Amino acid sequence: MSGNASLSAKYGRTLVTGVLAVTVLFLLVPVVVTFVASFARSWTGPLPSGFVTFEHWRYVLGFQQVSDAANYSLNLDAVIRAFPNVGAMVRASPLFASLVLALGGVAVNLVAGVPIAYAVARYEFPGREWVNAFAVLPLAPGIVLGVAFLRAYPDLAATNLGLVVGYSLLKAPYMVMAVQSSFESMDLRQMEESARSLGASWPRTFLTVVVPNARTGIVSGSIICWTLAAAEFNFSYVVVSGGNRPLSLFLKANISNSSFLTTAAAVSAFFLLVAGITGLLQVVGTRGFTART
Repeated sequence: MSGNASLSAKYGRTLVTGVLAVTVLFLLVPVVVTFVASFARSWTGPLPSGFVTFEHWRYVLGFQQVSDAANYSLNLDAVIRAFPNVGAMVRASPLFASLVLALGGVAVNLVAGVPIAYAVARYEFPGREWVNAFAVLPLAPGIVLGVAFLRAYPDLAATNLGLVVGYSLLKAPYMVMAVQSSFESMDLRQMEESARSLGASWPRTFLTVVVPNARTGIVSGSIICWTLAAAEFNFSYVVVSGGNRPLSLFLKANISNSSFLTTAAAVSAFFLLVAGITGLLQVVGTRGFTART
């Protein structure tokens, strides 16, 4: 027994650190290699070569003229020309289209998911277990929901509203689970009673005391929902029959039709966008809430 304890004390920390390092490398190496390759002129051997060129980035971002009819870029040149017309910017670029559509899905999830998570965590009522189960279970795979959506609401096919509704339905469980965990870690009853005893109404108590104290779960849920909605391929592929491509379809078009290094630039642009939005949501979520106790 003492021998096992001694081995654990001697090698346990080193082993855990080693496993963590291998896991981080396993996740980061493909991303780093893809990003580095996007600046290479060619890749015919085991490693890319011919650094540094911005040709692939100019094509992907839309700052390079294309000779063929197909355009698989983000059209940022058109976005700059359309500034500050937000509607024209959204129509011009899959980047801005996905940014707005995914944020629309997050907004719907916040309005619907936070009250559901609060009710399940705070109150006992008939059917609470069923509400909890339906709220945290994925409704359906994206392709199944897309086909059902087209059959039930054909007028919403290939519309931005249809994509927002689909994204919110598909990602709602992640918002509910993240926010519910925050609510369950708090003494909601005592918090509410303290605020009410000081004269706060129930809406004010909920909006200025309960919700700000759950900001960690709300921010985490928003980041997860936005990232997954921006990368949602199956639902977007089924529902979008024309018009501007969401980011997931932009990536698919590049993977299918562009060179490997141009595709690396497209994937890198997506990674940078996700990292930027994640950081922005984190900052806004952290500074945007002020808990009042």
